[in-house]
Amino acid sequence: MWRRVATAALSLGAGAGAVAVANTEDPAATLKVCAHLPPRLLRDSVTAATIGLDYKWSLWGLEPGTPAWQSAKHDAHLRSANRLQELCFRNGGIYIKLGQHVAQLEYVVPEEYVQTMRESMLKRCPVSSYEQFFAEFDPVPLASASLAQVHAARTHDGQKVAVKVQHDHLTDTSVVDIATVGLLVNVLHYIFPTFDYRWLVDEVRESAPKELDFLNEAKNSEKCLDNFRRLSPHIAGSIYAPKVYWNLSTSRILTMEFMDAKEVTDVHGIKAIGIHPVDVSNLVSKAFAEMIFKHGFVHCDPHAANMMIRPMPQDSRKSFGWKRPQLVLLDHGLYKELDYTTRISYASLWKALVFADAKAIKENSVKLGAGEDLHALFAGVLTMRPWQRVIDPSPDHLVLDAKTTDYSELQVYMLYNFVPPISSNLSVITEDTYAFFVYILSLPKKKILIEDTVRSLYIPGVGGTSLESFMIIGRVSSEAVLDDKRISRKSFLNRFMIWLEEVMLEARLFSLKLMLCFMQLRKLLPG
Repeated sequence: MWRRVATAALSLGAGAGAVAVANTEDPAATLKVCAHLPPRLLRDSVTAATIGLDYKWSLWGLEPGTPAWQSAKHDAHLRSANRLQELCFRNGGIYIKLGQHVAQLEYVVPEEYVQTMRESMLKRCPVSSYEQFFAEFDPVPLASASLAQVHAARTHDGQKVAVKVQHDHLTDTSVVDIATVGLLVNVLHYIFPTFDYRWLVDEVRESAPKELDFLNEAKNSEKCLDNFRRLSPHIAGSIYAPKVYWNLSTSRILTMEFMDAKEVTDVHGIKAIGIHPVDVSNLVSKAFAEMIFKHGFVHCDPHAANMMIRPMPQDSRKSFGWKRPQLVLLDHGLYKELDYTTRISYASLWKALVFADAKAIKENSVKLGAGEDLHALFAGVLTMRPWQRVIDPSPDHLVLDAKTTDYSELQVYMLYNFVPPISSNLSVITEDTYAFFVYILSLPKKKILIEDTVRSLYIPGVGGTSLESFMIIGRVSSEAVLDDKRISRKSFLNRFMIWLEEVMLEARLFSLKLMLCFMQLRKLLPG
């Protein structure tokens, strides 16, 4: 009897599915989606169930907080992180992009997950097959990322180019992947209300179509350079994006100028081409600060592989024997746009953070949607510093000293002080509060990526200090606020007040510069 019922149900389901496929606008694409869905959903479900049972079994009967509980939890984290990594690699595409997001969530996700994903998702990605489109085409990719891989090639007229080729079947499977992950996250949230990562799925769902369209990426690269020429001409020559060969590009193949440059974290390589690493760090900070506070059009994936450095072309000028650097920005698939009001409020907030203005921090946090009672949380998420350090008037109040600061303490501070109110407030924050940078839970959904970018402005190991980065952020954000005042306040008295504000800004920045010199001198002294 049960066999007959199962057979009838299967036949009915297959028939209904066939009718649904036949009645869609694109039956072939729908059929592909239906074919990919069952095995991927099964893999997802088995992995999620295994992870959940592992935690339940491993921690069964152990007192929370005891050494035995901590050890068991650590082991469960490692096993579960490896299972999640394996799932991401088996499914590929969007799953790897999700894994890369997890790799950036050190302030929320357990360290075991972060390290596992960083060691794999950011370095080892699947390799797709290729086709011979050019006079020469190297079948071995120069690099492979979650959505595509890059090959060296040569056009028929002899130009060396870099060809970005999208992994096969991504367009077909991305919808399925997002749907299955979304289903599992919703189910887990229903079972475990404190587990709420629906915002991460929403972020990937929104960004995936843009990242899968390489023509959109090409347009973004050109718009980025145009913004620097129009709005930041003082550093426009120091920013570059590879030329796009439009006649050799499609939505899934992007042909670009081949760049002979060093990765932004390659300290030895940067020195070998005559560039001072400190100049690199400062240029990266300036470039992204200008994008955030003045352009409102921000590159959202600024990791090391997407930023390269070369000497300024045809430039003979040197500073103390060092060549001037040019920052080459790659991978323009994902940008965030800030409307004018949000951009100025965001600039005002960072100005207040850098100069420890508690009143302005609260005022602009409220404008950005953080709520009357969440401004301290907002400031802590942006700076990774406790509120009392944020409003400390000392010039180096936001500096993170890698030698004396235990990052795990910061993570614990964030988890115990910020995550509970974050989870309870995500559901009530509206779409009107749109900001920017790259992976932060306490912010409105569309602000997430911006905050990661701000933190990426300081590149440990390349040179410079976090104080220098904060000085640059303070200057550029203050300039954006002053530009806004010049537009809206045109009387003589107002212009005089703006001039006084500029003078005070320079005095503040000068004091920060003196502090920086003092810190550097102290490092050189023995003991």
